Amino acid sequence: MKRLLPISVTLFTLALAGCGEESDESPVDGRDFDAENFSEPAPYTGRVIDGYLRNARVWLDMDGDGQYTAGPMTIENSSGTEITLENGEPTAMTGEDGKFALDISELVQDPLVSPDIDPRDYPLFAVTLPGQTLEQTRIGEVDVDVAYILSAPPGVRNVTPLSTLVRQRRVIGVQDLTATTNELSDALGNVNLVSDYVKSGDHRAHAYARAFARFLGSQFPESTAEQLRDSDGLEWYLSKEAAYLLGVSFVRNALDVVKAVDEAAPQGNYENVDVDDLGLPEVPIELEDPVILERQTVLAQSEDEGGLPASMSNLSVSAELVFDYSEDGRVKSVTAHGCMKPSLREIARLVAAGGKIADTGIQWIPGISLSEQSAIFYKDEGADERLVFDWQKGEATFESATTCHPELGPSSTELGGPADITYEWDVADAKVQSVTATSDGKTEVLEPDNLSVLEPDEDEHRDPFFGFTRTVSVEGEEDQEEVVTLGSMDDCESTIEEDDRDAPLVVSARQPFTVSGSITQPDGFDSLALEFDDRDERGRLLRFGFQDETLGVDNPDGFDWAFYYPSEASNDYVEDQPNLIATAFLNEYGGSRDCGRVFERMPSAAYARVDYTYQRLSEYLTGLVE
Repeated sequence: MKRLLPISVTLFTLALAGCGEESDESPVDGRDFDAENFSEPAPYTGRVIDGYLRNARVWLDMDGDGQYTAGPMTIENSSGTEITLENGEPTAMTGEDGKFALDISELVQDPLVSPDIDPRDYPLFAVTLPGQTLEQTRIGEVDVDVAYILSAPPGVRNVTPLSTLVRQRRVIGVQDLTATTNELSDALGNVNLVSDYVKSGDHRAHAYARAFARFLGSQFPESTAEQLRDSDGLEWYLSKEAAYLLGVSFVRNALDVVKAVDEAAPQGNYENVDVDDLGLPEVPIELEDPVILERQTVLAQSEDEGGLPASMSNLSVSAELVFDYSEDGRVKSVTAHGCMKPSLREIARLVAAGGKIADTGIQWIPGISLSEQSAIFYKDEGADERLVFDWQKGEATFESATTCHPELGPSSTELGGPADITYEWDVADAKVQSVTATSDGKTEVLEPDNLSVLEPDEDEHRDPFFGFTRTVSVEGEEDQEEVVTLGSMDDCESTIEEDDRDAPLVVSARQPFTVSGSITQPDGFDSLALEFDDRDERGRLLRFGFQDETLGVDNPDGFDWAFYYPSEASNDYVEDQPNLIATAFLNEYGGSRDCGRVFERMPSAAYARVDYTYQRLSEYLTGLVE
C-alpha cells in the first residue's frame, strides 16, 4: 500500500510535543550516525474523547483508508522513495483519561534516503470496541456498547466527535466552519471544535459531542461492529467508500443533531442534557457507493417543419429529468424541466427494489412526453413537473405545472399544489401485487405477473421487463391490456458470426412476448420479442416494441425503444454495474429481426433521443453539503 508523502514539514498552529532531539554534532570518526548521542523520538501523544474513552483503538492513518493497516506497509514520498514501515501504522490503545502514546520511531529516516516522516501530516483515527471501551463520566466508567469511528485533522491530537466534524468537512471539500457563514456555523457559535472540552469544562461542546457520538454509532454497520466487539481493533473491515459515506452523512445531518441538543437546553443548561432522550435523525445509509442516475436529457423537439420523427441534427432538447436521492440510495423525487410521462412499469420496478434505483440494474427506462409544449416549458427557468416518492407510506405523487397532459385537465401554473396523479402500491407475499395511478376521472392499475421484491442485501438485480395486466378505467368505461412473456429467454449466441463475436453490442438472446386486450394495438404488432445482449450473462436489454397513444404524437404503427451501452474500454463503463444505459432512442416499431446479429448502429432519425448521466452516490451526497 502506497501513499505520497510530502518532503516539507507541514506548518501547523499546534506544536508537536516531544518529537525528540538529535545531536547536530558528527562523530569524530566521520560516521553520519552517532549511536551514543542519538535519542529515540518521544511518543506522539493525545486523547480520545467523547467523555474520556479508555480501551479505544487509535492509530495514525497514513494510507488514507480510514482503518488500521498492519505492517509491513510501503509508502512513497514525493521524490519517489519507497519507505517500508515494518510495524504498519503507529497504533495504541487508550488508557486513563483517554490518553494514548504512539510509537513513531519508525518514522525517523536515514537523512541520506528520506526526510523524517512528520506524524502531524496525517490524521488520527480512533474506533470504539463494543463491550470493551469505557467512557469516564461523573458517575464512574460506563460501558460503550456501540462502535463508531472518530478522527481529527492532521496535527490535531484531541480525537473527538467535534474534531471528526472538522476533518470530515475538509475531506469532502467544503469550507471550515470558521471560514464560512451558514446555519451550522451560526448554531455552533464560538465552540472550540478541536479542544479538550472535558478538561475545560465546556458543557455545551460536550453535549454536542455526546449527541454526535450517538448519531455516528447509529449509522455504523452492525456487521463491522460485531467484528470489533471481541477484538483488539486491529482486524476489521470497512471499505474506504463506506467510511467516506459515513462521513458525508454525518456532515449533512450535523445541524439537525445540534438543533436537537439546543432544544433540550432552552436555558443554556447543557450540563443536564440527556442525550439518550434526544430525537436524533434516523438516517439509513447505503455504504456500497453505487453509481446512480443523475439526469436524463431528452431530445424530442423537431427543428424541422415535418415534426417527429426527425433527423438527429434536427432534434433539440425538450426536457431534462433530474433525480434526487436519500442517503440509502432511494429515489426521493424526479423533477422535470419540461415534461415527462411517469411509467407505471418503472414505478413497479423501483418498488420491487425497495426504492433503490441501483438495484434495478437498468436504471429508469425513459418515460417521456413528445408534446410540443415540453420544449416551451423547458426553455423557461424553474421546475415544471415533479414525481415524489414517500416510501414509508407506500405512495407517490405527480404534479405538473404544464399543458403537456390535457387528460389531466387544467394544471396549476406552479408546483406546490395538490397532486395531479397519486400512485399507491400493494406489496404482499414478497411480490409487487399492484401499482395504482389515480387522477381526476381516471384509474389505471398495473398488476405484475411475477415481480419479486428484492430482499435487503440480496445481491441481484430485477429483470427490466415483466408480464403484467394493465386496466384503465375512465368515467366508468374499462379497457385492459395484457402483456405475457412466453417461456424462457431463447439463447442464440451460438449463431453469432465469428467476426461479430467481439462487437460491442450483439443480439445474443430473445424473449418472446405477446400483447392482447381491448386496448387497440397496431396492425402487424406480432412476433414481439425483447432483444438482449446476454453475453457473459449481462442481460443487457437492447430493444422492445410497444404502443402508447398518450405520448403526444400520432403513430399508429407503434414504437421501439433501442438502448446503447458503453463499451468495456470506455471510461463510462462500470464493471460491477455493466447495464447502465448511455443513450436510448425512441424509434418507429421495426418488427421482428434475426437473433445473432450485430445490433444496429445508432439511428440517423428518431422520435426522441435520451442521454443518461450518472454519478456515484457519494458524489451526489457531497454536492448537497453546504
